Amino acid sequence: MRWKRSVSWLVTLATICVGADQGFARSDDGGIAARARVVDVPDGGIQPQAAIDERGAIHLVFFKGEPAGGDLYYTRLEPGETRFTPRIRVNSERGSAIAIGTVRGGQIAIGKGGRIHVAWNGTNGAVPKNPLGGVPMLYSRSDTGRAVFEPQRNLMRRTAMLDGGGTIAADREGNVYVAWHGQSEDGGATETSRRMWVARSSDDGATFAPEAPAFERETGACGCCGTRGLVDSRGSLHLLYRAATGGSDRDMYLLSSDDHASHFRGVMIDHWRTTTCPMSTAGMADTSAGLLIAWETRGEVYFRRIGRETSQPPAIAPSGGRGDRKHPAVAGNVRGETILVWTEGTGWQKGGALAWQVFDRSGRPSGAIERLDGGVPIWGLATVVAAPDGGFTIIGAQHAAARARARQGG
Repeated sequence: MRWKRSVSWLVTLATICVGADQGFARSDDGGIAARARVVDVPDGGIQPQAAIDERGAIHLVFFKGEPAGGDLYYTRLEPGETRFTPRIRVNSERGSAIAIGTVRGGQIAIGKGGRIHVAWNGTNGAVPKNPLGGVPMLYSRSDTGRAVFEPQRNLMRRTAMLDGGGTIAADREGNVYVAWHGQSEDGGATETSRRMWVARSSDDGATFAPEAPAFERETGACGCCGTRGLVDSRGSLHLLYRAATGGSDRDMYLLSSDDHASHFRGVMIDHWRTTTCPMSTAGMADTSAGLLIAWETRGEVYFRRIGRETSQPPAIAPSGGRGDRKHPAVAGNVRGETILVWTEGTGWQKGGALAWQVFDRSGRPSGAIERLDGGVPIWGLATVVAAPDGGFTIIGAQHAAARARARQGG
């Protein structure tokens, strides 16, 4: 019965747009819980990353093409519309984006005047090249009308050995930050010598200063793990990354800066001792009640709200985990609710299920876990945003085959 209700939220294959059933539903405890709507990535793309503006327009970047060398595209879903705008290619050099590994795809940020900023790991043959060798950390921005993107640029000047995915964040004042983990020119070649670096622009992405270390403490960085950046409503920059201290302590760290990336304070969010790279990603979202962060540890996904107070609430995980949950995304709405979205069973060259759950303002589940078996393609993951009216939109489903199974009760 739950799937019969959930399927009505899915878009039809012909339109590749949002489901019609929106708003709120009765929760298990008798309250009213926000309902999620599930949206396919346009044009059969994968690895969507979304940002929503004050009007409720959803801005999306996604990957399409050969996983070893494809393209990034930008599109937009305006409030009240049921179709995404025609896609616009972000990378100026064809085939310069990578999807292999799931952790190295494009990330998006909305900057001053609504300008779109995108950063991604380049391929081995991508240009401009990294002058110190290895693949480049690439960046492009749209024009003010979001009709075209500028020629891509490499932002790595002092660092090399880019591996896990970089990230991007921007504010409405014209500050843009691109961050990644790598090694300095005179650094070692191990994970323990890696660190987070940040390149900052104060002129809305027109120019960037050379990258600088983000954190004084030498924690190392998990070579093939992704990162996540965000500027909150107060203008503070936050970065999530996985360390590799001693080669085995792959703890999650949150770095925060209140002075435009000049200084960072860092806190360890969760501990994980393992000598293998989990190829993990992380999620962040800004809400009126504080910062939401999401991460993976030991095959489970968690979220936590980082508020203004000194003591922080415990991490929250969905129930019934099987040890195969990955790639969390998180969003919080105006009602204080949180949605956590993740994949199950995905891996190297392996798709899996798309799953999500909504939690109330106190962190208690507002309903059961929803799941779309077979909903995530190979190298896929999902993204989620909260609309101004309180509803949630999940983007990342795989369409025809998964829908057919869902309609049959799978």
